[in-house]
Amino acid sequence: MRAADELTTRARPPRGRVRVGRKDTFAAVEAIGRALPDVEVTTAWGQPALKVRGKMFACIASHKSAEPNSLVVMMAFADRDALVEDDPATYYLKEHYLNHPCVLVRLTRIGPDALRDIVVGAHRFVVEAQTRRKPGAVSRRGTALPSRGRR
Repeated sequence: MRAADELTTRARPPRGRVRVGRKDTFAAVEAIGRALPDVEVTTAWGQPALKVRGKMFACIASHKSAEPNSLVVMMAFADRDALVEDDPATYYLKEHYLNHPCVLVRLTRIGPDALRDIVVGAHRFVVEAQTRRKPGAVSRRGTALPSRGRR
């Protein structure tokens, strides 16, 4: 069977919608992340994720309240509120994520430049948060955080 014939016999998504698999949607995110310093491509909550120095900054949303093909991206609360207000078709929140410094991104709606900006910004946000921690500080869980520079 010729390739053109094969395409016509496959099921196609309804007009106006593009069906994108999770691996395809995360591939662009992964490519952006691999260009950033200290990034590890791994998993978080069973989904593909990007981490910097062990801290997640972008991952495919795994909570049942999130829409399919959504990316969780770490950022300051004020920045995420502005994005959701400015472009609710692309950026959104669900109750589960309200108390976390992140936003949900509909990967089928975001352009390549905006995706690059948001992933790079999430990387910067997490790196800056890590450098703000002071030696001897206590985590939210009540355990001492490891000191930077001492082993």
